[in-house]
Amino acid sequence: MAKRKFLQAEWNNLLMLNYEVDPEILRPYLPFATVLDLYEGKALVSMVGFLFQETKVLGVKWPFHVNFEEVNLRFYVKHFDGKEWKRGAVFVSEIVPKSLIVLVANNLYKEHYSAMPMRHSIAPAKDYTNYLYEWKLKGSWNKLGGTVSNHFEDIKPNSGEEFIFEHYWGYNILGPQKTIEYQVEHISWQVAQVKEPVFAADIAELYGEKFVPFLKKTPFSAFFAKGSEINVRMGEKILVDAVI
Repeated sequence: MAKRKFLQAEWNNLLMLNYEVDPEILRPYLPFATVLDLYEGKALVSMVGFLFQETKVLGVKWPFHVNFEEVNLRFYVKHFDGKEWKRGAVFVSEIVPKSLIVLVANNLYKEHYSAMPMRHSIAPAKDYTNYLYEWKLKGSWNKLGGTVSNHFEDIKPNSGEEFIFEHYWGYNILGPQKTIEYQVEHISWQVAQVKEPVFAADIAELYGEKFVPFLKKTPFSAFFAKGSEINVRMGEKILVDAVI
């Protein structure tokens, strides 16, 4: 039986800049009973900017917490539940402009949210649209953006876009041998090409010195998805040993 819906929203205008990293820097963030999900043998992390819109928590639209930005850093894992492999994401850091979201998500799902002033801009042109997500840290605006084609198409099977976008589970560490798992539901998104990616941020302050050499490089890939309505189901603990 499906778990109760915890979160209902629209995730729109998802910009993903993807970087290859040394798998060892991700080990401390790897939840129990999961393994790294590699793309063509590479460990990837994604800097993600998108819009939360029409947000409801437990069926309620909370005032001033309906439409807002999020920027996060995530990587990719798999969990074998005894029958099948589930492909999911683990979040190193998530930034939103709302303190209440930080309180709820960090306590219920052991997420890693921080609240900072945020803003975004969308500047359409003839064939492309410029998207920019910004967040203010220690008085300076950090930036994540790109120039996105106005032509969208379905995700191709076995493509880089499929690997990045088609993860429908989330995993977080509860303890040395405890993990929380939650399901994310949405349709398969349409995607568009990205050129001229922008990422200018205080990487060391946000994510630690170990990420600096990797996130300073040119992205391995850059993708954009139109987005859709989403559901996040209530989480469940993984308590038993898993044979991986």
